[in-house]
Amino acid sequence: MIATGIGYDVHRLVVDRPLVLGGVEIPHPFGLDGHSDADVLCHAIADALLGAAGEPDIGHLFPNTDPSIRGISSLEILRRVRALLEEKSIRLHNIDATLIAEEPKISPHLALMKERVGSALGLPPNRIGIKATTNESMGFLGRSEGMAALATACVDRPEE
Repeated sequence: MIATGIGYDVHRLVVDRPLVLGGVEIPHPFGLDGHSDADVLCHAIADALLGAAGEPDIGHLFPNTDPSIRGISSLEILRRVRALLEEKSIRLHNIDATLIAEEPKISPHLALMKERVGSALGLPPNRIGIKATTNESMGFLGRSEGMAALATACVDRPEE
C-alpha cells in the first residue's frame, strides 16, 4: 500500500547555537533552539516518515524531557526512524521538503544536505527534494525570529 505523510517543525533562532539544517552546519550568527540540534528540516522529514508509517510524531519518540538524547544529531533521529520503518517492512520512496527562512541562503548547501539526509535514510540524493523559501518578511518567520520546515514522505507499507 502506498502511503504518504506530512511533517512540520519550527524552532526559534537564538545566539550561541550552531545552525544545523539538513545535517549541515551553516555559518550564521544565530542557531535554532531545541533539545536536540534543532534541525527543523530533519525534524519535519522525520515527522513525515512517521506519519506515513502510522506512528506517533518525533516528540513522542524523542521527547524533550529525555536527558539521554539532549543534543542528539537530527541525522541520528532520521537513522532511528529509518530503523523503525525497516522493522515494519516499510520501504521509503521519496522525500520532498521546504525550509521557510529569511536567511541564510540555502542553495550553496543543498547538495550536501541531500547527501547527508539521503545517507541517513538509505536514499540516493535524487529521491530527496529540498527547497527553500522566505515568508516575505511577514510574521515571526519574516522577522527572522525562527525557521520552519514542511516535508512529505511517500512510502510503501505492507497490507495489514
